[in-house]
Amino acid sequence: MKLQSLLKDTIIYGLSSIVARFINYLLVPIQTKRFAAAGGEYGIITNVYAYVSLLIILLTYGMETTFFRFMSKEGENPQRVYSTTLRMVATTSLVFAAIVSVFLQPLAGIMGYSDHPEYVWVMFVTVAIDAFVAIPMAYLRYQHKPVKFASIQIFNIVLNIVLNLVYLILLPALEWNPFGIYDSQFTLEVVWVFYINIFCSFVKMLLLGKELRGIRFGFDRSTCKRMLGYAWPLLVMGLAGQLNQAASQILFPYLYDGSAEEAHAQLGIYGACIKIAMIMVMITQAFRYAYEPFVFGRSKDKDSKQTYAEAMKYFIIFTLLAFLAVVGYMDILRYLVGESYWEGLRVVPIVMAAEIMFGIFFNLSFWYKLTDRTIWGAWFSGIGAVVLIVVDILFIPRFSYMACAWAGFAAYGVSMVISYFAGQKYYPINYPLKSIAFYFSLTAVLFVMMTQCNAHLPLWAALVVNTLLLLVFLAVIVKRDLPLKSLPVVGKYFR
Repeated sequence: MKLQSLLKDTIIYGLSSIVARFINYLLVPIQTKRFAAAGGEYGIITNVYAYVSLLIILLTYGMETTFFRFMSKEGENPQRVYSTTLRMVATTSLVFAAIVSVFLQPLAGIMGYSDHPEYVWVMFVTVAIDAFVAIPMAYLRYQHKPVKFASIQIFNIVLNIVLNLVYLILLPALEWNPFGIYDSQFTLEVVWVFYINIFCSFVKMLLLGKELRGIRFGFDRSTCKRMLGYAWPLLVMGLAGQLNQAASQILFPYLYDGSAEEAHAQLGIYGACIKIAMIMVMITQAFRYAYEPFVFGRSKDKDSKQTYAEAMKYFIIFTLLAFLAVVGYMDILRYLVGESYWEGLRVVPIVMAAEIMFGIFFNLSFWYKLTDRTIWGAWFSGIGAVVLIVVDILFIPRFSYMACAWAGFAAYGVSMVISYFAGQKYYPINYPLKSIAFYFSLTAVLFVMMTQCNAHLPLWAALVVNTLLLLVFLAVIVKRDLPLKSLPVVGKYFR
């Protein structure tokens, strides 16, 4: 029943995440076709969003996980915890927006956008709104309202897509220039992509009006102090962890051996192609949305460790299945990005493998969250970030964006390994290592076979063979770990 509860929430979050990401993927072909690789516009989008991904961690400063921890603690008043969290994040977001407004020109200069400070202002204010909105969204998860959570997420993304379509395609095709947003040649400007984003974030906040009423329950200084004591290592850990995803895209323009325009062009190729690898982010994010409240809620159960071990195994199995599916159908998935970006597709398997290791690291991380040793997470992520930055500095000048892909792989791999061994010392869990190793080995063999098929067979033949190889993997899963006779409804047909 416990895993079924986790599975139910994961399916809802997962389907909504997959649908939302799939819809959001529409931005990739739209933007990469309208902004050619050589122009560097998509590289600017990639670079600015890398800063945003770090800032959202900074401005939420571990309060999502802290919120779940304190809402489930004995002796805490849930309403007061929620209200205090809302007020804390609202205050820091407002202060951040004010600082950005005052020091906008120096910040834009440091980032390389002194000629376009509006890029920085729009996206940094957007991230301040998103940080505040993250708390009521976490409250929906706490209340086990995955449907409302998913509906808001999907609506927000659909709105973003529609407005991008209107600006990038519809209005230029109609040669309609409302409010003078285009010049006489209908030249597309990156800043309008950012304006659309801030509008969508504001709409999302309005949709959470009911949840935001929780702010009226007041602010408790003692609760704030205790929450910050728990959260600050999570902030360090989160920043270090996000550096593993964003640092390469931030550092690339500074380290690339070429002009700024060429650097943005190369970064755009990398940024577009790793979108295909984000299937792993979907799965990890969906699992996290359900797993975080699940773990804290089950921490007192006698068999909790066994449950965590089983969850880890199934997480690995299905992420490896997703990995093989992307590799097997790469010749179709490549159309998610403009043809001028295809040269970067070789990074996709590397980035996906790195994301699998990040997912494992996330699952391992609960030993220090449950034992209130969150500082360990900061150390693990920090070490990984150092590895990534060193690899970037040493190899980006020589190997361009391929160095970025391998830097993330190395960083997540190091963080995963050291977290496992430390966890076995302080919170030992008997993970089924032999079974996990078997699936990794099988995946490696099938990966080599699929890549050879993609390289040497006609498209139709490669798709047929790769589909058969995927079916082999599924058959092994069913035979070893998911017997059909044990499933509800369909199981009766296999007994």
